[in-house]
Amino acid sequence: MSVNIEQWLVRIPVLLFAITIHEYAHGKAAYSLGDPTAKKMGRLSYNPLVHIDPLGAICLFLFNFGWAKPVPVNPSYFENRRQGIILMALSGPLANLSAAFLAGIFIRYFLLSWPIYGEVLAYLLLMNLGLGLFNLLPIPPLDGSHILENILYPSAAEKFRRAGRYGPIVLILIILLDNYAHTGILSRILIYPMFHLGHLFAGDNLWKLIPLLK
Repeated sequence: MSVNIEQWLVRIPVLLFAITIHEYAHGKAAYSLGDPTAKKMGRLSYNPLVHIDPLGAICLFLFNFGWAKPVPVNPSYFENRRQGIILMALSGPLANLSAAFLAGIFIRYFLLSWPIYGEVLAYLLLMNLGLGLFNLLPIPPLDGSHILENILYPSAAEKFRRAGRYGPIVLILIILLDNYAHTGILSRILIYPMFHLGHLFAGDNLWKLIPLLK
């Protein structure tokens, strides 16, 4: 994929921002539910360096779908373990979707003719949508898998947990097949929701910015 220097200079800070708010939200939610583990380990932080998972960052940067280093959580602190895990897992994607919504509002109502301004907003919108929606997929180790596991009955949850060891391999294979064998798996699952939500947040001004990202 060809990306010029200006796009790299825009995408890297946006990527770091998206990862940071995602993981900070997880840590903050866990802390609010009584778990101090992330805070004690220095993960309740706005410093992006403590949250970066190298492989997840590369996937997000190259393919707009990725993940960060999981925040350490000790569910035994939660008053209601299953509910606490669900809320904690939801908090990261919701932080990204909230950031995308704010970027969309600026695109819709405060769009300027300065190209770099529009480019930053477009990446903020789409990369946060990509990270948020991707992490809602029910494939371990993504947040969606923790949500699904704690919705299932205990017996089904245990089977899902055992199968989860293969999750990262499945995830990488899907990404590689989608981008190099052109299977379109992620496109069918995520691209439409990304652009549907992007248009919902940003309105028709979104289409004016898409050429800036090519």
